[in-house]
Amino acid sequence: MGVLDFLLQSFSPVSLLMFSVFLLLIYLYPPFMFSFQQHKAEPPGPRPLPLLGNLLQLDAKRPDKTFLQLSKKYGSVFTVHVGSKKVVVLAGYKTVKEALVNYKDEFGERDPPRVIKDANLHHGVAFGNGDSWKEMRRFALMNLKDFGMGKRSCEDKIIEEIHHIIEEFKKFKGEAFDMSKVMNYALCNIICSMIYGSRFQYDAADFVYIVNQTTRGNILLGSPGVQLYNIFPWIGKLFCSAQKEISSIYAANKRHHRKLLNRLKENLNPQMCSSIAEAFMLEQQQREVAVPTCLKIATIIPIPLGTILEVPFVHLPGEFFSKSGIPNNHFHSTNLLVTIMNLFSAGMETTAITLRWGILFMVKYPKIQDQVQEELNRVIGGRQVQVEDRQKLPFTNAVIHETQRLANIVPLSLFHRTSQDVTFQGHFIKKGTTVIPLLASVLYDESEWEKPNSFHPAHFLDKDGRFLKRDAFMPFSAGLRMCPGENLARMELFLFFATLLQRFRFSPPPGVSEEELDLTPQGGFAVHPLPHKLCAVSLM
Repeated sequence: MGVLDFLLQSFSPVSLLMFSVFLLLIYLYPPFMFSFQQHKAEPPGPRPLPLLGNLLQLDAKRPDKTFLQLSKKYGSVFTVHVGSKKVVVLAGYKTVKEALVNYKDEFGERDPPRVIKDANLHHGVAFGNGDSWKEMRRFALMNLKDFGMGKRSCEDKIIEEIHHIIEEFKKFKGEAFDMSKVMNYALCNIICSMIYGSRFQYDAADFVYIVNQTTRGNILLGSPGVQLYNIFPWIGKLFCSAQKEISSIYAANKRHHRKLLNRLKENLNPQMCSSIAEAFMLEQQQREVAVPTCLKIATIIPIPLGTILEVPFVHLPGEFFSKSGIPNNHFHSTNLLVTIMNLFSAGMETTAITLRWGILFMVKYPKIQDQVQEELNRVIGGRQVQVEDRQKLPFTNAVIHETQRLANIVPLSLFHRTSQDVTFQGHFIKKGTTVIPLLASVLYDESEWEKPNSFHPAHFLDKDGRFLKRDAFMPFSAGLRMCPGENLARMELFLFFATLLQRFRFSPPPGVSEEELDLTPQGGFAVHPLPHKLCAVSLM
């Protein structure tokens, strides 16, 4: 769907008329004209229109498809104008890897969208920058490891959660059901056990609400309506209901996470730290800065009960250091809240979506499901699958990797930004330029994959049937901004997928053949399968 089609379908005739008049005024009034003159050494790209740039050329729901087409015409480094904003797109494995690894500092900043800034979520590990981001990433990596990532304790948590989801699947007694929510709940519980120190029942009202709202928010983040708001905030605010909905979701999620954090804080015990959130709070206490008297006075101002204050972090003058002597303390409440929200969302959404795609592929290609189950029966039998079994299950491992490749669930990655002027592959890119490392172009690179657009597990097998690592396999991105939870996600994907295929035979709902299953992806920040139901017949 093009942007023009989206506008025609989404706006009323009156709204569309007002929008058109606004564009005309902008175009005719000189102060609002935008210059698209290009430095001769800048990356090439399609000629933009005033104000709109190249928006009319983009597929509003799947811009990655448009970028893939443009890369064939303009090369692996090209420019598009999203409204008046200049964006550089990097395409192909070699180009993306060179930028993110060899030029990691130059391309290492994040470019948060407008809705993220509005919600004060441009902190933490996902959208933060500078020293604050470095401190939060270091903390997240260290504590994910401390609380189990890559360890047997984490494997035990995952296996425990798998047993819960198996019982949920069995409740349907082989009848068709939508597994998306229960999959979200299971994966969310694993990251919850790490960031909050405990899991939740699948029917707990607060838990269900925050998981469902997080999923909805991630879908909206990549929707055409929110993208319109990010490009034209004035217009989007007036005419875009999606912007209002996502703002409401972010506010509600903040309230729920604050409630969970406050419960932990009330019972915080330095001798009994059992979660990432508690570790942050203890670090926060140790680094608590001395506050000037003039700022302390503000705390006695009466505030109505229940009021939630969004107080931005204030860097105190140089003489005010933390108790440990460390200046510029980044362990403040905003970073705590946003970092926890980042881990919560990323730890649930991407892995759950990938597993849903994996099971859908098994239903679509039953012969491949046969091969996976034959290998599991031969190697594992009836015992519980363990992480150490991965090397003994090359075909199963190859199917999981091929699922990640073909599903391509975050095709645009999160947008990057240049931290300084840089000349890359002969092209000049100015400091502060938005950069899109097109992960779809890496995972579908025709020079790297034999059958880039097909589900072909042999991509990850050598001629002797042994698992084969591929350099162009980059679903977690690369460089400074690669996913900090990659090791956790890999463990989850293997244990969940292998155990579910060991315990169940998956098939289409009655009256639907494998050929009729629709693999069309649903657009959003992360690419979901379309809503569907499948049957899971117990094998044990």
